[in-house]
Amino acid sequence: MSTALALLGPQRAWRVVERNARAYLRMWAPFVTGFFEPVFYLFSIGIGVGELVGELPGPNGRPIPYDLFVAPAMLATSAMNGAVMDTTFGFFFKFKYAKTFDGMLASPLGVADVVRGEVAWALLRGLLYSGAFLLTMAALGLAPSWWAVLALPAAGLIGFGFAGAGMGCASFMRSYVDFSYIQLAIVPLFLFSATFFPLSEYPASLAWVVRLSPLYQGVALERALILGDPSPVLLVHAAYLAVMGWIGLRVAGRRLGALLQP
Repeated sequence: MSTALALLGPQRAWRVVERNARAYLRMWAPFVTGFFEPVFYLFSIGIGVGELVGELPGPNGRPIPYDLFVAPAMLATSAMNGAVMDTTFGFFFKFKYAKTFDGMLASPLGVADVVRGEVAWALLRGLLYSGAFLLTMAALGLAPSWWAVLALPAAGLIGFGFAGAGMGCASFMRSYVDFSYIQLAIVPLFLFSATFFPLSEYPASLAWVVRLSPLYQGVALERALILGDPSPVLLVHAAYLAVMGWIGLRVAGRRLGALLQP
C-alpha cells in the first residue's frame, strides 16, 4: 500500500506538467523566444566580439577561442533562464492572480504535487532550451569533447537548482514590484559568473565572490564538460546546485502549504 501511494504522488505531479504544457500550446510565442536568446548572445558576443578578443585561458590553462569559452556559459545561462522564468513570474501569476493552485488543490492534488509538478515543468523547459542550444553548439563545432554528452544532464541539474531557488523566493513575493529583486540577482549573475571573462581577470576579492555564486557552479561544470577537462571539483559544483534546489523545494512547499492551506 505504501509503495502504491509513493508512486501515486509523482503521477499526480505529472498532471501539473501536462496542464502547463497544454497552456503553452496557446501562448507559444514566449516559450519559443527562449530558444533564440542564448543563440543571439553566442553569435553577437561569442563569435562577433570573439574576433577582437582572440583566445582566453580555458579550465586547464590552455588557450581556447573566445567563442568556445563563451558557449558553455551560454548553455548554463540558458538552463537558468528557462527554469527561473516559470518558477518566479509564472509561479507568482498562477498563485496570486489566476488562482490556478487553488483549483489544483480542489482536486486530488496536494501541495507537494503542485510544487513537484511546477519544478518538473520548469526543469523540462530548461532542458528543452539547453538541448536546442547544445545542438547549435555541436553544429558550430563548439563541443569538441565526448564529455559534452554529459552537458545536457548537467544543464538539468542547473535547472533544478535555480527552479527550486526561484520558487522558494517567489513564495515570499507580495507583488510584481518585488520581482525587481529577482532581476537584481539574475543580471549580475549572468554578467559576472565568469561567463564572458575568466576568473583571472577579476580582482582577487571579487573572484572569491564569483566562485561562491550559484551560476558560476553551472558555468564551471558546463565548461569543463564541453572542453573535456573533468575533475573531482565538478562534484562540488554539482552538489552545490543539488542542495540549492532541494532547499528551495522545501521552502516553497512549506510556504505554499501555509498560504493555500492555513
